[in-house]
Amino acid sequence: QVQLVESGGGLVQPGGSLRLSCAASGSIFSINAMGWYRQAPKKERELVAVITSGGSTNYADSVKGRFTISRDNAKNTVYLQMNSLKPEDTAVYFCNAVRLDFSGNYYPLGSWGQGTQVTVSS
Repeated sequence: QVQLVESGGGLVQPGGSLRLSCAASGSIFSINAMGWYRQAPKKERELVAVITSGGSTNYADSVKGRFTISRDNAKNTVYLQMNSLKPEDTAVYFCNAVRLDFSGNYYPLGSWGQGTQVTVSS
């Protein structure tokens, strides 16, 4: 239902910053919670940040205090501001609409886009 295009990744030194963008199509964007996921080589895809339609946020412990998720409903865009980047943040980053299950866990609703590569290295 929603097409997602991630951008903003690149090569950055440890301690640096990047701002990722996720452009979503469709008129349902504003009613969906959105999440940022990442997948490092040989690792499972990990949910790192969520923002609800009302603006509430949630973060994985690994990024808490360093990453900030935000959304601009008028632009159908979700952002991930990444500060104090570490080599272990290196991954392909994806966005997706998410929803809570009955146990309070988020799951992705849509198809995956191409993602955007973030590489943190000196």
